[in-house]
Amino acid sequence: MTNISISANIGNEVFQSPFINAAGVFDETAAEMNQILNSEAGGVTTKSATLKPRKGNPTPRYADTKFGSINSMGLPNQGLDYYLNFIEKNEINKPIDLSISGTSREDNLTALKKVQKSSFTILCELNLSCPNVIGKPQVGYDLTAIEETLTAVFEFFTKPLGLKLPPYFDLQQYDAVAKILNKYPLTYINTINSVGNGLVVDAKTESVVIRPKGGFGGIGGTYVKPVALANVRAFRQRLNPEIKIIGTGGVKTGLDVFELILCGADIVEIGTALAQEGPHIFARLKQELTDIMQEKGYHQLSDFRGKLKEYQN
Repeated sequence: MTNISISANIGNEVFQSPFINAAGVFDETAAEMNQILNSEAGGVTTKSATLKPRKGNPTPRYADTKFGSINSMGLPNQGLDYYLNFIEKNEINKPIDLSISGTSREDNLTALKKVQKSSFTILCELNLSCPNVIGKPQVGYDLTAIEETLTAVFEFFTKPLGLKLPPYFDLQQYDAVAKILNKYPLTYINTINSVGNGLVVDAKTESVVIRPKGGFGGIGGTYVKPVALANVRAFRQRLNPEIKIIGTGGVKTGLDVFELILCGADIVEIGTALAQEGPHIFARLKQELTDIMQEKGYHQLSDFRGKLKEYQN
């Protein structure tokens, strides 16, 4: 680890290590967020907050699977005021990403107006991609809705803002979404959220494994890593260079972190593996990433960030 730096920047924030929790994992309560802050994570993401506390979908709503997880949580959280109070009343020496996920555009705008009026000045993330709110579509798949939302937001919002995006699967989708995002002063994007509305079957009981939505839920873990790599790579090739990228999806090892950064991620988030292993995963990832960098002769993340090569014979 001699002469190796794994720090990264998003906006004005410095992450001493390039991995944090994904929204929804170890972040609903102050106690959980403190566990992340006291680990080797570079910062913490709050639970995606709605204006008022929300219980979420009926349980069981999460299940581990052979290659990852399935969930239909439905945004359980303590409400926006809880997370703003946690941030304002604690001396926190790492970056915080305040996640906002209203169940309507009006709620999102109201929440962001509250953040704008608050003393919070770090990073705020607007979630346009939750696939698990019953009866609500993902805004991130509606190009008109994305543009209308961002136009309304930037009429008043002046603090650092990022977007949590759903996974895209078509090159034309990348082109169209990037064209819209490049019009706005976004600080970063976060890609990907879980792959929505997958289904996991328990052959023994001949049933689905979670209760909400007839068993349909967001897929995370190793299953989705190739999709995450593709989204990070495609958006890095298309977005304005000042828009940073948080890569999320399928991170289990330091090699996974390395590959996402190689595709263009500035930092990465860990969801399923964090839920399964706990906050000590960050120390392991740190060691594994620095070992890879030392073996390859890299001294900082910028030595290889976004430098994925075309096919080599």
